[in-house]
Amino acid sequence: MITVLSAPSNLGLRPPEPGSVPGTAKSPEALREAGLFARFAEFGATDAGVVLPGRYVDDDAARPAGRVRNEEALVAHSRRLASRIGAALDAGTATLVIGGDCAILLGAGLATASRGGVGLVHVDGHTDFRHPGNSDECASLAGEALAAAVGKHWQSVADIDGLGPYFPAARTAHIGHRDDDEDQDEVRGILGGVMSASHVRARGAARIAAEAVAVAGSSYWLQVDVDVLDPSIMPAVDSPDPGGLSADELTLLLRELAPHAVGASITVFDPDLDPDGSCARLLVDILTEGLSALGSRVPPT
Repeated sequence: MITVLSAPSNLGLRPPEPGSVPGTAKSPEALREAGLFARFAEFGATDAGVVLPGRYVDDDAARPAGRVRNEEALVAHSRRLASRIGAALDAGTATLVIGGDCAILLGAGLATASRGGVGLVHVDGHTDFRHPGNSDECASLAGEALAAAVGKHWQSVADIDGLGPYFPAARTAHIGHRDDDEDQDEVRGILGGVMSASHVRARGAARIAAEAVAVAGSSYWLQVDVDVLDPSIMPAVDSPDPGGLSADELTLLLRELAPHAVGASITVFDPDLDPDGSCARLLVDILTEGLSALGSRVPPT
């Protein structure tokens, strides 16, 4: 059984311009309008409602050192999201979380870590591994979420409620960054498996998925940032970079990964950058075809 949960948080993103608000908070309702919730309902999924975030604030001028943007609201949202995901896990239901930005990964991490922990398969066009040890510009957790999830960030976000690291680095597989990603060498030295988008093209999505499962184990959380897609077909993201996956490659990758995932999160689609709705409709097709078997082969606990 799958339940679909909206998490329209944009708290982890930088503002598109000073004083403005990122559009990713509109993603769940844009995808609902494009048919996502109805398509999942056709094979028995339920609608679990929404976990609302706190107010987004462009706090660059007032934020003290050693804190990420919107930190208090972001941590509070992570706890609320974890509670809702945790209830589904306790009921044996796989949760499909529709974000929102990548910082919602912390909510999934809190939920799974407090129940004994699982692995992580992180599908993203970037490694999202900026952290205080490699950058003086830490601020936007959406670009730092994977680092925080495996314990490489300030304690306030990497060890909420003493539960960090939320995912063991040795059981974390990352897929989909571009070959010029500045943090890829560090990530390869820390995570259990790291495969770029070019690896997917060269070796095939099914083989890469099998390698990721071998790292993450028989149950894991699946995080999917839609900027893993090439911007020629998915321009509606905040950081579009060439060299991404095709729709068919991502669909096959998700189809192979979904059965062993206890849940999944979909992030960084920005409806403000999709005026005709074509990107939303493409995502609906990819997600319904790729994730229809979400959680179907997770071992019983």
